[in-house]
Amino acid sequence: MKEFYADLHIHIGRTKSGRPVKITGSKRLTLRRILEAASERKGIDLIGIIDCQSPEVIEEIEEMILEGEMVEIADGGLQFGQSTLILGSEIEIYDEHCHGPIHILAYFPTIEIMKTFSIWMSGYVKNINLSSQRVYCDGITLQKKVHSLGGLFIPAHVFTPFKSLYGKGVISSLSEVFDPSMIDGIELGLSSDTYMVRGIKELEQYTFLTNSDAHSVGKIAREYQKMRLDHASFTELQKALQEKDGRAVVANYGLNPLLGKYHQTVCGGCAAKVDEGLSECPICHQHNIIKGVATRIKELSESEESERPRPPYIHQVPLDFIPGLGPKSLDRLLLAVGTEMNILHKATYKELAAVVPEKLVRYIDQSRKGKLLIEVGGGGKYGKVQKEES
Repeated sequence: MKEFYADLHIHIGRTKSGRPVKITGSKRLTLRRILEAASERKGIDLIGIIDCQSPEVIEEIEEMILEGEMVEIADGGLQFGQSTLILGSEIEIYDEHCHGPIHILAYFPTIEIMKTFSIWMSGYVKNINLSSQRVYCDGITLQKKVHSLGGLFIPAHVFTPFKSLYGKGVISSLSEVFDPSMIDGIELGLSSDTYMVRGIKELEQYTFLTNSDAHSVGKIAREYQKMRLDHASFTELQKALQEKDGRAVVANYGLNPLLGKYHQTVCGGCAAKVDEGLSECPICHQHNIIKGVATRIKELSESEESERPRPPYIHQVPLDFIPGLGPKSLDRLLLAVGTEMNILHKATYKELAAVVPEKLVRYIDQSRKGKLLIEVGGGGKYGKVQKEES
C-alpha cells in the first residue's frame, strides 16, 4: 500500500473553446490547466474534476485520450502525468422534500459511463453545458441513477449556509431527502472539521472528505486528504470510502474552520458578528442574518462524542493564505522542492530557509503544526492569518 493525496472537487471555468462551464470560475481554469497544475505544481495524485458531464468537456477528454495525453486505467479513472483524473459532476437538487437547494457530487469510473450519465441528465436540466445545474427529479431518483451506473454519490460542502444538505436543505436529517444507504461519503466543506461534527450521529457511518471546491487554479488543494491505496484509481477510491481491504482516508487536511467564510453567524448587511439566536442585527438592525456553520452544527449535534474512530484532521493553512508569500517566492520554493505537497509535507525547515526569508518559513512551519493565529471569517468573507508583530 502507498499514500496518495486527493482533491476531489475542482471546477472547470471555461472549455477549450472558451465556453463557460462554471460561470463564477476563473477563465483560466480549463481542463488542461487543472491537470497540469494538479500534477506538476500541486502534487495531487487523484484529481476530481466535477464538471465532466458538460459535452464540450467530454469531447476534450476524448481528444486527449485519442492523442495519447491521457490513458484509461483498467479499474477506473484516467492517467495524466503523475495524476489520476476522477470524472465527476456537481448537481443541484431542490425537490419537494428540500427546504433549500442541495449540491451533490457524483463520480463515475469511465468516460463512456460519464457520457451515458450526461445524456440522461440532459433530459432533467436546463443547460447540460453548465456546472451545478438544478436537476428536475427527486434526490432518491438521482441516487438510484448514479448507483445504477456504478457511480459514487456524495453530498457536497454539507454545512455551508447556501446550497447544502444541512445549510437549508433539510431541517434535521439527511433521510428527509436521501436514502442513507446510497450515500458513499460526506464532504465537510471549508468552515467545519471532523471534531466539530462528531456529535451528529447520522454521519458516523460515512467517511469524511475534505476538498478545495476550487474556482481558480490557485485554490486547488487548499483542502485535500491523504489516502492509503494500492494505486490511484476509481475502484481504489471507492474501497477507501468503504474502508475495505486496508484502503482508507488516513488524514484530512483542511483550513482551520475559523478561516472559513461562513464559520460564524454574521449580519449579511454590515458583516457584524451576531450572537446565536438573534434575528436582528444589533448594529444596523437589519434582519439579514447569515447563520454560521458553527451554530448550525450545534443545532444538529446530539452529543460531543463519536463512537467511530476518525483519521486526524490537520488544520493546514493554504500557501496563498501565508502573509507575504507572493507568486515569486512560491515559484522559488517550487523550483527548489518540486510541488506544493512537498513544501507542505516533505521539505525541511533548512531546505525552505535556503530559498525564501526565514519569516516565511516560520509561517509555513507554524501552518504545518496548526499554530498560526487566525482572524475568524463569516458571512461570505474568509478569515485571515494574523501577521507577526514587527
